[in-house]
Amino acid sequence: MRTAPLTAHARQDALDAMRASAERGNELDVLVIGGGVTGAGIALDAVSRGLSTAIVEAQDWGSGTSSRSSKLVHGGLRYLQMLDFHLVREALTERDLLINRLAPHLVKPVSFLYPLEHRVWERAYVGAGVALYDTLASVNGSKRALPIHRHLTRKGMERLFPDLRHDAAIGAVKYWDATVDDARLVETLVRTAVSYGAQAASRTQVLDLQTTTGGAVTGAEVMDLESGERIDVRARSVINATGVWTEQTESLAGAEGGLRVLASKGVHIVVPRSRISGDVGLILQTEKSVLFIIPWSRYWVIGTTDTPWEQELTHPVATSADIDYVIEHANTVLSRPITREDIIGTWAGLRPLLQPQVKEGTSSAKVSREHTVAAPAPGFTVIAGGKLTTYRVMAKDAVDFAIGSRATTLPSITHDLPLVGAEGLAVFQRQARAIAQKFGWSRPRMDHLLHRYGSLLGELIDLVEADPALAKPLAHADAYIGAEIVYAVSHEGALHLDDVLMHRTRLNYEQADRGVGALEEIVDLIAPVLGWDESRRTREIEAYRARAQAEDDAALEVDDAEAEKVRLRAADIAPMLGDAPVAGGTKPGSPDDRGASGPAGT
Repeated sequence: MRTAPLTAHARQDALDAMRASAERGNELDVLVIGGGVTGAGIALDAVSRGLSTAIVEAQDWGSGTSSRSSKLVHGGLRYLQMLDFHLVREALTERDLLINRLAPHLVKPVSFLYPLEHRVWERAYVGAGVALYDTLASVNGSKRALPIHRHLTRKGMERLFPDLRHDAAIGAVKYWDATVDDARLVETLVRTAVSYGAQAASRTQVLDLQTTTGGAVTGAEVMDLESGERIDVRARSVINATGVWTEQTESLAGAEGGLRVLASKGVHIVVPRSRISGDVGLILQTEKSVLFIIPWSRYWVIGTTDTPWEQELTHPVATSADIDYVIEHANTVLSRPITREDIIGTWAGLRPLLQPQVKEGTSSAKVSREHTVAAPAPGFTVIAGGKLTTYRVMAKDAVDFAIGSRATTLPSITHDLPLVGAEGLAVFQRQARAIAQKFGWSRPRMDHLLHRYGSLLGELIDLVEADPALAKPLAHADAYIGAEIVYAVSHEGALHLDDVLMHRTRLNYEQADRGVGALEEIVDLIAPVLGWDESRRTREIEAYRARAQAEDDAALEVDDAEAEKVRLRAADIAPMLGDAPVAGGTKPGSPDDRGASGPAGT
């Protein structure tokens, strides 16, 4: 397939095409609001059915919940305790599909230990549950993606995880799931959709939904937050996939119906890989949630929490209390307890918790065990709930629901549609040694590049061959080479320094300084591609420095309210419009009216 790059120019072309189509009186088949994993999946599902499709996102792609998850692709062992076998089987089917076919470069197997405290009954109970987990993964009609579970003695457990406290468990069950860079998955979905003809525009906020006198939704008024330009977009079906912003976006339709969503905060901490001795992950039950200790290439990710969030939705932050909670629970099983000084990064994300009942006035709804699709008004579809692993199923359900009877003749084909970077992956894997020798890259470096780009590595190599200096690692962030930074803006749609450090790389939480030490060299690489002058360079650097400092300062506060005040001292480099459409029922004024958060397209 032809792989289309995401660039600032391509984004402008998409906005121009949306405007021109409306001016000619034409309608898109589908307009997707929200550029997280669900919205990106919907855009790919719709365009791959042959439907004319556009997707808009008020921030960067995946910048909300979809870049702040536990970064796991899994069936969810805890759902077996709830006897929700259908949901577990569905998630395991999607997990294996991603590993085997759709995104083998992005989704990687990882093994976990489930520590056992009781020798007989718990081993039998947990063993039976994990055996059922493996069985449900084996009945999806496709090739098994992961090994089956194993029972381990205490000695076997200690060989795999030497830093597990000797008295913490009498043995363990070892089982398999998978990890994914969630932000890269979203960007890859968007890029795949664009390669098949979808129009995509980040930093584009929905101001209002256009309706007929009868209340049917026929399109949206959007604003390009980079220029302040307002654009009318016409569409036969508008699909709201805005996660924790669901109700704010619903309100723009002026209808009474829809879905109810509450936000719950989950926090993760990051510690260096060398700090904990272990070759596998751990899963632990806590009184409030499940705690994972997850191995990544250079560090461990530990989380998560589960607490109500009642502050603004754009910038959730980890508080001192959140961090203490995660440390305390991890230390119950670690022989060398971790401390605050060991932490190199944190992040906080908001889960959109779907409430059981739809609002009065909703014309129809399709409810699954984890997500719901509803129609608050004709031409307007809302989807909420679900999880990262099952994004494709959610997308299919949303598009089926939106197009109604047409779904029979235009069924979803995304189960057999590899994402960009997947096709040809095996060829690059076989060529890896020769490529590494040519450019002086180590084996871990090649693994890192293949994991991030798959067969798109060829495009990075083109950049390096044009400028050999791009093959070298950054002086102050040596996990990444220069070509990766250039590629973020030349092919992956990054528009700001924030986008590069938060979502195209993971420097915001991979390094203790949040990547601040590498800002100058990163800007040196991206400024020529984006056409920045000295003033713009300075503004981008100062904005990111302020963000990093505000996040660090917020993590010293004990409660959410105080942490939010501290975090919001740093202004966004491309702020969304304020909450006027929700709170006041009127449209915002000029671009100068912008606040820290916005109601739609997020």
